[in-house]
Amino acid sequence: MPGFELFGDLERKEVNDVLDNGVLMRYGFDGMRNGHWKARELEAEIEKTFQINHAQLVSSGTAAVSVALASAGIGAGDEVIMPTFTFVASFEAIMMLGAIPVLVDIDDTLTLDPKAVEAAITNKTKAVMVVQMCGSMADMDALRLVTDKHNLVLIEDACQAIGGTYKGKSLGSIGDLGCFSFDFVKTVTCGEGGAVITNNKEYYTNADHYSDHGHDHIGHDRGAESHPFLGYNFRISELNAAVGLAQIKRLPEFLNIQKQNYTILRGVLSSIPEVIFRTVPEGGEESYAFLNFFLPDYEIASKVSKSFKENGIDVCWNYYENNWHYVRKWEYLKESKSLYPLSEGIKTELDKLSKRDFSQSDHFIGRNISCLIKMSWTEEEVRERGKKMAQIIRNNL
Repeated sequence: MPGFELFGDLERKEVNDVLDNGVLMRYGFDGMRNGHWKARELEAEIEKTFQINHAQLVSSGTAAVSVALASAGIGAGDEVIMPTFTFVASFEAIMMLGAIPVLVDIDDTLTLDPKAVEAAITNKTKAVMVVQMCGSMADMDALRLVTDKHNLVLIEDACQAIGGTYKGKSLGSIGDLGCFSFDFVKTVTCGEGGAVITNNKEYYTNADHYSDHGHDHIGHDRGAESHPFLGYNFRISELNAAVGLAQIKRLPEFLNIQKQNYTILRGVLSSIPEVIFRTVPEGGEESYAFLNFFLPDYEIASKVSKSFKENGIDVCWNYYENNWHYVRKWEYLKESKSLYPLSEGIKTELDKLSKRDFSQSDHFIGRNISCLIKMSWTEEEVRERGKKMAQIIRNNL
């Protein structure tokens, strides 16, 4: 991770196809295309790769979450349960629809705690959004039991975990709807882009229409298409789709490199008794995009994180003080700092955030170190990196 580290001839070929015919928009202009439909081809590759019936490309992972929720009928006043550890896009995508984000604790998987989810359900809860952070997953069987019991939609944000699996199923394909991000720092990149995937035909049709102003995409005259319902513009371009089409074909190559580098680093750090690796649920396999481990307490994790930076160990973080990925520093969310008026329901829920007890999440995030796995490292660089990391950890214990 990320895919841009290994751009090559295949990406250039797909992009040049688009530039040669000059059609950058994914819809219309049929006669000019010379048979090139990159977005359609990428959607077909996604369906084949992840063994899913339907894929709808959109402009970003954030858009994918909003489109997924809207496609399932989630909107104004509905509560959506989400984790304390994620990217800010999670609550942005929920609030974009007028829905209410309800934050709950994570567990040692670094993803949603099923018990915390069940405790947070009210008569306004309509969906649960699990975010498969840093390349791994929640206990999906336990979450599915909760959502089925309460008749809730399960949205699976697999934006950081493309290529991971749970009991033989690709992450993203397990929920009622799944979401991918193809932004510039994801394992598969389009530059900017995302996808909604689902086996539900109705949800797919809704996503197809909603992401393109409500166009029904029937016939060959875009101007004559009908609009069954309101929609917005979350389209991907053919240029972005072309890059993604090349990258998705290379996913097995990328995963193999990530696993190799991850395995080397983990093997070195395994020699330190105080290093405890995140829990991967039984039957799960990470995408190996990140290596996550816990140290004995926040003070040690903070010192190790600082020492990593001082000694040239990049792309490793302790998220406890992070502005973008953990609830602790989301002051603008807690204070409802919005350019436009928020509903009373949203403001009431956000007002509660400062008073909520997230000590369970603090326990895991405070002790966690998360290291992105680069694909451009040589084996020698990975082994040397592991030795330096291990020595720094030992020096700070």
